[in-house]
Amino acid sequence: MARKDAIKKLRGILLERRRALVQALAGDKSRLNEMSKNATGDVIDFALDTAKDEIFSKLAEAESRELAHIEYALEKMKEGSYGKCEACNCNIPLARLQALPYATLCVSCKRKVEQGIISPQANGDWSRVSDTTPIDESRLGDFDPNFS
Repeated sequence: MARKDAIKKLRGILLERRRALVQALAGDKSRLNEMSKNATGDVIDFALDTAKDEIFSKLAEAESRELAHIEYALEKMKEGSYGKCEACNCNIPLARLQALPYATLCVSCKRKVEQGIISPQANGDWSRVSDTTPIDESRLGDFDPNFS
């Protein structure tokens, strides 16, 4: 029962982080648009604006990637397979999930991926997740996960 309770808490953490990322991404996009409209000045100003654009773009890319991982974890919760290693099918320890709530591999299998012993494709089907996937804001509400 303790694992189910911990997973419910992790679900709340994932939902809150998802909301924060959606807001941050909306802010990053508006900031980039605002900066491109205000492009005036000399070559140095232009270089600084370009550097800022690149930084904001990289931050938005990282946030989008994290959001995709969170969406995948929430989908796994719906399916009832959250917390299972996608390579060996064992339970991922709660300490790992608390540190990285969207982890899809146990530590042992993650090490094997990093060492090239097993293929990173064992880490689920990520072909359907992309940084350009539009966010369905209606899905930001609650849902009933299956903890079978």
